[in-house]
Amino acid sequence: MYHLTINGQKHKVDAPDDMPLLWVLRDLLSLTGTKYSCGIGECGSCTVHIDGEAALSCITPISSIGNSKITTIEGLTSDKPHPLEKAWIAEQVTQCGYCQPGQIMAAAALLAENPEPTDEDIDNAMSGNLCRCGTYQRIRRAIHLAATYYADDKLSEKDNV
Repeated sequence: MYHLTINGQKHKVDAPDDMPLLWVLRDLLSLTGTKYSCGIGECGSCTVHIDGEAALSCITPISSIGNSKITTIEGLTSDKPHPLEKAWIAEQVTQCGYCQPGQIMAAAALLAENPEPTDEDIDNAMSGNLCRCGTYQRIRRAIHLAATYYADDKLSEKDNV
């Protein structure tokens, strides 16, 4: 039996030690925003955050989670659109959309660590996320745009203090 904190909520799941986190999320908890694609950690579609770090849930056994906090695409925002969601829409990033939850989760981890990334920073951080539609240039533009949204949010927070 595992006791997990996912998207700020406590969950108790009965799963084999070697069950990938992806299947715990999708099959046991019905959190289907995290996508299955390759199953071998090569494409990034299954990216989630574990203690704020991007991680591939298809190759992360549930037994390795311990007391870590997990965030899925469903938990990225609460009551208002996330800066990355707004930027993704503004730049019309999505084509088929299948890889986008993983792309957004990887980008969120990048911006949390580096709020003003260069093109090279973005390319390095996003290199583990594949997009069959080839929207890489739009993804890069959206990440830059989201960085400005983050900066604007921080400025408006200072104004309200």
